[in-house]
Amino acid sequence: MDPLVSTAWLAERLADPDVQVVDATWYMPGEPRSGREDHAAGHIPGAVFFDIDEISDHGTDLPHMLPTPEAFAAAAGALGLRRDATVVVYDGQGIFSAPRVWWTLRTMGFPKVVVLDGGLKKWRAEGRPVETAETQATPTRLEPAFDPARVRDLDAVRGLLDGGAAQLVDARAGPRFRGEAPEPRAGLRSGHMPGACNVPWGPLVNADGTLKSAAELRETFEAGGVDLTGPIVTTCGSGVSAALLALALARLGRDDVPVYDGSWTEWGGRADTEVVTGA
Repeated sequence: MDPLVSTAWLAERLADPDVQVVDATWYMPGEPRSGREDHAAGHIPGAVFFDIDEISDHGTDLPHMLPTPEAFAAAAGALGLRRDATVVVYDGQGIFSAPRVWWTLRTMGFPKVVVLDGGLKKWRAEGRPVETAETQATPTRLEPAFDPARVRDLDAVRGLLDGGAAQLVDARAGPRFRGEAPEPRAGLRSGHMPGACNVPWGPLVNADGTLKSAAELRETFEAGGVDLTGPIVTTCGSGVSAALLALALARLGRDDVPVYDGSWTEWGGRADTEVVTGA
């Protein structure tokens, strides 16, 4: 099943109580915008706001790492999310941060999660309704759940690089991957993990904010040196655009691709990890 739905599909189902809408708008560090403020200024009717930085592990200095299953169940329950509903996640940019929440929800036991293709950008361009009133969610009680197959940590990534058990695919832009441009977060070395492939997330998204077709995605991944039949782990700067790669791979039928949660913020911020530069 395609992990994305169209704006027309959602518009037809906005009144369906078994369809829940989540606004996952998030911006990179240093951008003078706030996802929560954007949500308050206008969102798809009925959408609740999922704060990627707030619903995270606050016991680490790494950004928006997955919280414990118990903490996540409490936060998602406070938003009124239900595992028996179809959860539609979108963001304001088109497709950027929504895949992170799509991946998080699935990692935490939500079986029916999709991303709105084109997000609020396409929704607004089509003249569809938005509202500014805060959605009053009815809290739910969720049992904690966690699927470890969908996430990799530092030790697992070290192991796969040492043993070649999987391909590591980095979503950062080429200059960052090659070590030619500084990282947006201070204190990180520039470059990439040894043996990693580079498939920048930007070319995977059309100008209208929708995800490229399966044929175009396949061509892009293969051009980046990715064997689409082999094991893959995605990474990026902090685990956001890595989830976009996982979404794109799910469109290609690869629904088994985990994300390295700590990504370059963890790897590039340590002194005991190998960093290489160049192509």
